[in-house]
Amino acid sequence: MTSEETILMRAIALCFKPFLKPEEALIYCNLGRTQFSKRCQEMGINKNAGGYFKREDLDLLCTGGASKYQELAAGLLPGRRKR
Repeated sequence: MTSEETILMRAIALCFKPFLKPEEALIYCNLGRTQFSKRCQEMGINKNAGGYFKREDLDLLCTGGASKYQELAAGLLPGRRKR
């Protein structure tokens, strides 16, 4: 197996795995280690007990959606003020 085939197989595996190792998560998000850890902290994304990142959380990080903290804060605020 050539190195190009290995790279292609790894890329395909990244597309279909529900949980990613930290190294795979860096590749998936196309960020450096420092940027990745900073963004994860801002978005409230943590590794699970097995040391893997959830793909849905990483998709949220990549798309720039609302962080988990913002969603929780929105749930605490009342809908509308009564006048």
